[in-house]
Amino acid sequence: MKKEEYAVVIIGGSYAGLSAALTMGRSLRKTLIIDEGKPCNLQTPHSHNFLTQDGSTPKEISDTAKSQLSKYKSVVFYKGTAISAKKIQGGFEIITSKGDVFKSKKLVLATGIKDLMPNIDGFAECWGISVVHCPYCHGYEIRDKKTAIIANGERAFHLASLVSNLSKEITLLTSAPQSFDEQQLIKLQQHDIQIIEKEIAGIEHRNGYLEKVVFKDGSSEGFECAYASLPFEQNSTIPMELGCKLTEGGHIEVDSMQRTSIDGVYACGDNSSMMRSVALAVYGGNITGAHMNSELVKEEF
Repeated sequence: MKKEEYAVVIIGGSYAGLSAALTMGRSLRKTLIIDEGKPCNLQTPHSHNFLTQDGSTPKEISDTAKSQLSKYKSVVFYKGTAISAKKIQGGFEIITSKGDVFKSKKLVLATGIKDLMPNIDGFAECWGISVVHCPYCHGYEIRDKKTAIIANGERAFHLASLVSNLSKEITLLTSAPQSFDEQQLIKLQQHDIQIIEKEIAGIEHRNGYLEKVVFKDGSSEGFECAYASLPFEQNSTIPMELGCKLTEGGHIEVDSMQRTSIDGVYACGDNSSMMRSVALAVYGGNITGAHMNSELVKEEF
């Protein structure tokens, strides 16, 4: 069983966590990254809308980051899962599933979120490939295709407005009676956006690439891609265990410096931002690292 102390422990070694670690490494802070190697975009073919990395695979970006971090001797990688954390005198204690115990002055939660898949056959296999969440991350690649939007109400209307610049064949699949107001319906009609209220049973696809949406009444409709807005939960219970305040939407509440409601605990990446993208995760991690080091300097100088 390991028992080690660090200036900073970062739980989560994807883009936000790696970005925070880079700032720590360049500031000569002894830093531990705990990561189990299961990023949420594991099956996404390519990452986009990130300057200098547009079109790279998620793994290529991550591998490059880890390679660059390897030259900073103060940054250590630990493959495993953090299962609990608590505040102790002078900092925090983190325990992993292997029983190892680490202590740190500061703690970064870069733990991400978990998308809750709907009860639709084939949906999970297409998620991140041809069924996507973000027009900025994926819209250009699926432009001019026959597009479904699997959502209802305000979220569906918002997605339709964004996607209308990318495709002229858009259909809203609400899986329930539509819940648009009169003005929204007028706008949708003006843009020739159709609405299908029938409940979805499944998605027919080929290796994750959507071909057809099948409804519970036995009918079907051909599509080439879809957008969907999914509910989510925090990927780790540690933020709640520590007492971090959550927003109404379920994200970890942070200020402009990525500080949570618990002194000494920072959060960055998808777990604390409505905007899910690699570029913004890197940005959040960079802010976290800079402010965290500033706090350490104030405490030590």
